[in-house]
Amino acid sequence: MTQPTHGVTLASLYQARARIAGQVTRTPLIRSQALSRRFDAEVFLKLENCQPSGAFKLRGATNMIRALLERGGAEALSRGVTTASTGNHGRAVALAASRLGVPAIICLSNLVPDNKVRAIEALGAEVRRVGRSQDEAFGEVARLVDEEGMTLIPPFDDPLIASGQGTIGLELLEDQPDLDRVIVGLSGGGLLGGIGAAIKGIRPATRVTGVSLSQGAAMWESLEAGHPVDVEEVESLGDSLGGGIGLDNRCTFALVREVMDDHYQVSEAAIARAMVDLLADEKMLVEGAAAVGLAALDEHGLDVRGQTVALIVSGNGVALETFDRARALAGTR
Repeated sequence: MTQPTHGVTLASLYQARARIAGQVTRTPLIRSQALSRRFDAEVFLKLENCQPSGAFKLRGATNMIRALLERGGAEALSRGVTTASTGNHGRAVALAASRLGVPAIICLSNLVPDNKVRAIEALGAEVRRVGRSQDEAFGEVARLVDEEGMTLIPPFDDPLIASGQGTIGLELLEDQPDLDRVIVGLSGGGLLGGIGAAIKGIRPATRVTGVSLSQGAAMWESLEAGHPVDVEEVESLGDSLGGGIGLDNRCTFALVREVMDDHYQVSEAAIARAMVDLLADEKMLVEGAAAVGLAALDEHGLDVRGQTVALIVSGNGVALETFDRARALAGTR
């Protein structure tokens, strides 16, 4: 059998699960009574907001750092690791590096909310704020790699990262073997690509649905163009879904094209309503990117009647002022 060019396989997913065991939480999959009634379906929430770092990104970061240590020993990462991140990946790298005794510098754009910066600093990593986009922050990362010998832990575009995130898909099918559809936020593609690789490798009939922002959605524009393209990053309630996919993308663009069945964009108003609904109905205060699955069901009227559906609640990194903005935009339902 020909190996996929993106490097993410069922074997790499199971290797990732063994590697992150004991370091990453096997998160709950809970049935939402309110959403099941609302959509006449069995709607489940995969609670990645329960990770110690607050989001799913801990899976990929832990997998990659541990894999590099296995291959080269402690000396391989003696100068530390670095990355650029909209927040959640930075927190994940900071926590994983701290647990494994590796120094870390996290580079962030000035659009990243202050609460996410503070969370990273509290985990012991150094934070550097650069520019107004993730691509600009990556300029400092490149310098740290080239001039100071640090090791890049990319946010999404690496088979080790995507395989770590894909362990979510293994857990989903173990907990709900008859899953009809999984709805996943889509930005760089590590989360959807990894989950999709697990789903399609084990139960191909399960539908993998991606959800992107209505503006500044690099993966959406790249898929439309047929190749990676740049987009202007904009402020959004779903800020964790911002940023480019890299013009030299070598993993996730191909992976997403292979595993995703359908793809929707959601408006800021729909994200706001979903954030408010998750707090009201599920008592969960989550970031905008964690609510886009519900936003897509609502805004696009997806017909899931009679189906078993999982929504990925990807993280909890939301500032109270951001939620207040969401509540104002949502208005009264």
